[in-house]
Amino acid sequence: MPLLELKNLYFKANDKSILTDISLTIDSGDFITISGPSGSGKSTLLKLIANMIPISSGDILFNHQPINQYLPTDYRKEVSYFFQSPVLFGKTVRDNLVFPYDIRQLPFNEERALFLLKSVNLKSADLTRAIDSLSGGEKQRVAFVRNLLFLPKILLLDEVTSALDQENKDILHKIIKDLNEEQNITILWVTHNQDEFNLSSKHITLVNGELAGDSHE
Repeated sequence: MPLLELKNLYFKANDKSILTDISLTIDSGDFITISGPSGSGKSTLLKLIANMIPISSGDILFNHQPINQYLPTDYRKEVSYFFQSPVLFGKTVRDNLVFPYDIRQLPFNEERALFLLKSVNLKSADLTRAIDSLSGGEKQRVAFVRNLLFLPKILLLDEVTSALDQENKDILHKIIKDLNEEQNITILWVTHNQDEFNLSSKHITLVNGELAGDSHE
């Protein structure tokens, strides 16, 4: 049964066509890599699925219901978007990891936060670090932890390893693979890195805003 359906999806900006007639069915537990040349509409597609920008025409259905019928806060708890250049806020790492609990009116689970920090090769002491003292790769990993404190049904990943060295790329690769295989999280991953293609079970390519084909491992 489809978890997410894209039906004849179009997106235009400033009278320029960015995506053209995209139709795609995504089942629960799918792991799909989205590749294609720069400017082909990959990030735009993820932002449309995340309900961050309005559809020009067509439909996106989540659990058979148009995504604009969900409250944005409720929808984004189920469909989580991870930016290529994640934005941290507040003053400390802790401020960022408390936020998902605050919006759910729940007490902060520091034990889980520390466990996830360690899982991405950060230290317990990093919880109190100022965000302006973090490197780009550290900021990316903190943002990744923020997305995983409450697991969504769908995780949208936009070049999430771009600022990481190989050691930390390998760590994130394992976490993402485990989320898919052990937690049944559906993953849509935009990447230019061909070494990452074999992590997924399906592969689609966008060229000039159109689906150019798909393949399965």
